[in-house]
Amino acid sequence: MAERSPVHKRGPNGALPAGARVAAATRRNGGRPAGLGVLEGHLGYYLRRAQVSVFQDFIRTLASIDIRPAQYSVLIVIGSNAKLSQADVAHLLGIERARLVRLLDRLEKRGLTQRLPSPTDRRSHVLKLTPAGQQTLKRAKALAAAHESRLAERLGPAHHRMMIEALRDFEL
Repeated sequence: MAERSPVHKRGPNGALPAGARVAAATRRNGGRPAGLGVLEGHLGYYLRRAQVSVFQDFIRTLASIDIRPAQYSVLIVIGSNAKLSQADVAHLLGIERARLVRLLDRLEKRGLTQRLPSPTDRRSHVLKLTPAGQQTLKRAKALAAAHESRLAERLGPAHHRMMIEALRDFEL
């Protein structure tokens, strides 16, 4: 008779608890305990795991309005800053200009943003939210706030603030 694996309750982000991951890895490799080796001391490893978990929850949360994380960031920046150019938005968000152009094309096609001639530079455009974009952004902010509340609850408010503060100015 085949041995059944225990059913583990997944966390709010859909991930198995750490102990369950190790237990599953142990069963699959013939009973030897599995370990991460030097990854245990790699910040990048844990940042990437956290990023994947956070993005998965964010994507699920905003799926009902069909907004992805990068689109949300672009809408937020455009909505928060009148008359920014595409280059300004790309620089602020650290997005390649070509990628931003494709993103803006999609948002414009959905009727959420507009590119208007710059009043100061004939070579560039300023970006603006349409009324539909303003409504979508309002709904997206509410959904994102619920997502952020889940993160704060999972981490605890103090750790949530500490992580934001620690990572806010991080650049190599």
